[in-house]
Amino acid sequence: MGVPGFEPFPAVRYHAPIDGLDDLIAPPYDVLSEADLDALSARHSHNIVHIDVPREAQGPDRYLQAAQRLTEWIDAGVLIQDSVPSYTIYRMRFTDASGTARDISGVLGGLEVVDLDAGGVLPHERTTPKASTDRLDLTRATRANLSPVWGLSLATGLTAELAEPGELLGRVIVEDVEHVVERVSDPARIERIRALLATDDVLIADGHHRYSISRTYRDEMRAAASTNANEAAPAEQTLTFVSELVADQLSVEAIHRIYRSTTLEALRAELAKFFALSPAEDPTPATLREMVDRGALYLYARGSDGLTRGEWLTPLPEAFAGIRELDGAYLEHALADVEVDVSYQHGLHEVVRTVADPEVAAAILIRPVSVAEIERTARQGLLMPPKSTFFTPKLRTGLVIRPLWE
Repeated sequence: MGVPGFEPFPAVRYHAPIDGLDDLIAPPYDVLSEADLDALSARHSHNIVHIDVPREAQGPDRYLQAAQRLTEWIDAGVLIQDSVPSYTIYRMRFTDASGTARDISGVLGGLEVVDLDAGGVLPHERTTPKASTDRLDLTRATRANLSPVWGLSLATGLTAELAEPGELLGRVIVEDVEHVVERVSDPARIERIRALLATDDVLIADGHHRYSISRTYRDEMRAAASTNANEAAPAEQTLTFVSELVADQLSVEAIHRIYRSTTLEALRAELAKFFALSPAEDPTPATLREMVDRGALYLYARGSDGLTRGEWLTPLPEAFAGIRELDGAYLEHALADVEVDVSYQHGLHEVVRTVADPEVAAAILIRPVSVAEIERTARQGLLMPPKSTFFTPKLRTGLVIRPLWE
């Protein structure tokens, strides 16, 4: 297939002053703890989490409750729908963990939902299965896309096209990140954006599960509308933020590995076949930079004496011949013969904290994947190991809702 379509739509937005969004928007549902939800729910009765993560009811009723609340908010004028299709420019300005100033400019629209392996919309890493149907049930009930997928366009020129501001709709600073949304409704500019994104593929950076759910929902709508294909039309796309795949914009952090169901001794024995192990100081933010300089990974564990220790893992010459130069791939290869339960954790502080768990054998810090490697992998049609990349900051939910009704 060719490149996917990317369409404007009549967006549903908060009817709020430009600087009044702080109490209404939220991080993505899948990074929110119960404490986070409590705090956001208490901030405002119209915070988006009351729809995106309904909790007052249980079972199927919670999704019906979310749908009813969405309808009530629209009827009451809390949310209003644009009268014409539009794109929404979404900018995020921040300083990343390395101290580098970043300015991400992208656009929210409806990305075509394509079949698995059809091309055009490319996954960039293998995904871990999710048994939960929560997002699908919520989509069915609300008939809306609430949280955007994050896509990276392989086309050149999107950043330049978005340099000119649109109609300012909202600006908010949350956790030292400035989020700005601007509407683009001029037909000529809409066509330029659409045409530019039609020149190359889109790589999914974040939201693989949401995109997969959109595929299931699309198929359901097609089946239900077998006598009238137009009824399924809104489900042919899904809400997506698309930015250009350029290194100076993107902040890509690592997702580290936590190992259980084995022992530290067994792990070290296998790792020693592929890495030179040498003592290291306890981990700090400087450790993450030193890993890149050394070309090494970092093992952190609590020994039988109860003391935590760090070790550098420096790949042995030729140990990974024929293996992609990715730390996640190195570890999969080195530990292929070890019965191990691996989980994934972003953030140095969180990793250090998990090592205190007696069920954790060890944690291994890995290095971030470069933007060049992300693009190379995509161009070659290959997939990285699961949880290879963590794109920051996270897109906010509630800035734009994409309706799935005509």
